[in-house]
Amino acid sequence: MTPAFRARTAASDAAAEYVEGAVPAGRTPWRLAHFCVVDLELSGLDPRSDEILSFAAVPIDAGRVIAGNAVYGLCRNTHPLPEESVLVHGIRTVDLADAPPLDEAIAPLVSVMSGRVLVAHAAWIERSFLAPVLKHLGLRLHRPVIDTRDLGELLALERGQAAGLTSLSDLAHSLDLPVHRPHHALGDALTTAQVFIALATHLDAYAAQTVRSLGQAKRRAQSLALYPPARRAAGRVAGRTAGSGREPSQST
Repeated sequence: MTPAFRARTAASDAAAEYVEGAVPAGRTPWRLAHFCVVDLELSGLDPRSDEILSFAAVPIDAGRVIAGNAVYGLCRNTHPLPEESVLVHGIRTVDLADAPPLDEAIAPLVSVMSGRVLVAHAAWIERSFLAPVLKHLGLRLHRPVIDTRDLGELLALERGQAAGLTSLSDLAHSLDLPVHRPHHALGDALTTAQVFIALATHLDAYAAQTVRSLGQAKRRAQSLALYPPARRAAGRVAGRTAGSGREPSQST
């Protein structure tokens, strides 16, 4: 059996596993759900012309990082790497010379994603690159995709704070968490996994969190930005006062 045949077989097996893996239902409490935190290092941000150079995935079960089941891989590039991308993640063409092509390299990632809810930071990037890769394998990216950046914004608004932290490192520091090897796929995936668990735990204090509620973080944050907790509370007080026919009491 040739290496190429083994790689194609692995990709086919991973695709079958992905199809058969049932993603947790939206009503599932988040601590009972299975998640997969994914980070990609890229040659750029345009999925039409740029490429996945490395990937990492970290499973989360019962609200805990399963570091022993994490996966990491490199993908051989098909186009020259822009200098600016090398300066960000440090991956050079020579580093990818012996790496398998993307459609073979991606099998471990597809396998570990099976039956899990995808989590990423600035998740639109992972969505835009993974969706066509999965489509090439005859698969569709499962939803929801949970974005830790949206969760961070939601938590800030719940606390009555300005939602200004967008970078993964800043968000981790704000939660008193370590930052593992920035701009390395496995380091960023580990950091994102810890950030996700911390944010979900903090949000649980405001309302019980489920797969669906975490997946709707962006919409919930937008609603909170329009109607902050203090304004909603004031509205409820005003409504009760109006309903009673009494004027609000004045303290002296």
